[in-house]
Amino acid sequence: MPERCTLREIGEKLRAEDNYYIIGHIIPDGDCVGSLLGLYLGLTSLGKKAAMVLEDGVPDLYHFLAAVHTVKSSATPEGKDYNLIFLDCSDRERAGGSILASFSSPKYTFNIDHHATNDFFAHYNYVDPTASSTAEIVYNILDYMGVDIDSGIAEALYTGMLMDTGSFQYSNTRSSTLRIAAHLLEKGVDLDKLRINLWESKDKKEILLLSKALQSLEFSSHGKIAWMTLSYKDVESIGALGLHPEGIINYTHMIKGVEVGILFREISPGMVKIGFRSKGEVDVAALASKIGGGGHKKAAGASREGSLEEVKIQVLAMVEEVVK
Repeated sequence: MPERCTLREIGEKLRAEDNYYIIGHIIPDGDCVGSLLGLYLGLTSLGKKAAMVLEDGVPDLYHFLAAVHTVKSSATPEGKDYNLIFLDCSDRERAGGSILASFSSPKYTFNIDHHATNDFFAHYNYVDPTASSTAEIVYNILDYMGVDIDSGIAEALYTGMLMDTGSFQYSNTRSSTLRIAAHLLEKGVDLDKLRINLWESKDKKEILLLSKALQSLEFSSHGKIAWMTLSYKDVESIGALGLHPEGIINYTHMIKGVEVGILFREISPGMVKIGFRSKGEVDVAALASKIGGGGHKKAAGASREGSLEEVKIQVLAMVEEVVK
């Protein structure tokens, strides 16, 4: 029976168990990676046995963070007495098919997340939709457990918070978020290192990908919806199939008058990933949920089978219904 835990309860459950495999979602973003590394470093500092697995691996953007090179893209659990921690996953399937197949019989599952659409799929669930990020939640758990936050943990969690709050610009930034950020700075976060690695060390392929996306920019007749399109062929021609920059979609909703921005990306022939951003009152998580996705009110996503044009027509018609 799934149990909805308080901060104290999840902290005590994690303290009582051992032998953890920590996993995140497919196409991991900064919050996923930062949370994963922060929790791993925190648990191992307490003498816990832990390993990290991400089906799609860690994007190059985050390779400067501590312990990142110990993250595996696949693994086989040692023995049967292991526990599985899902981070930043609104549902079980977000972890990826091969991960779920490999880790099919854990002793306990833990679900730590901040998505309002989370379906409480684990044995122990700690979900806080008011938190800015899963990284913020991980900080609170480690703080409760008495972990001594060092610079490696601090930089991982700060990065996660930074990326999910738009550098503390989005409305999910609370006063408690900034207090935690301040504490992490005191623990040794090197802002120059973060700035250079996150924003001033772009791969040339990422800039070419952005160029392709901007060339495809289109608007609805009323100007309230903007969208960009990246075909599989275009991405393949750049050699950027493994790149999933988080910032490209932001160019859609930074335009005056646009309320909803969308990025359509064909991740394989016949499969399209859709990203949504909102800066008005439109709840894009509700839109994404209609096509099997999820996320937050201002930022959400989904994947849908079909040709790029078919998916665009379907999704744009759906968005037009709520943006008039």
